[in-house]
Amino acid sequence: MTLGYSGGPGPRVYFQSPPGAAGEGPGGADDEGPVRRQGKVTVKYDRKELRKRLNLEEWILEQLTRLYDCQEEEIPELEIDVDELLDMESDDTRAARVKELLVDCYKPTEAFISGLLDKIRGMQKLSTPQKK
Repeated sequence: MTLGYSGGPGPRVYFQSPPGAAGEGPGGADDEGPVRRQGKVTVKYDRKELRKRLNLEEWILEQLTRLYDCQEEEIPELEIDVDELLDMESDDTRAARVKELLVDCYKPTEAFISGLLDKIRGMQKLSTPQKK
């Protein structure tokens, strides 16, 4: 079995049947060349959880551009670490941490903080994959 990549928009993993096995089945061999079937890739993270995290990041960027009244590239250097917030004991400590990060913002941040806390409620922490 050989591993190959297609030239499509993103890398796709295909498994190619060994020589002599291509096209063989109950009806005998056919001459269509090597048969490719898409392989499954095991990932550490749940795809649904990654999608939620991506949507949250897009929402945060959109909200920060409104709060700072600027383009994404002009947002002051700050990092809202969702995993750090999820590790905290209560919404009060999470809110205090986000407020601390937004100290330079001249617009009211309460609605943003409240919305952020609502969105992360129930999310899972994304841990770094560990090598075995």
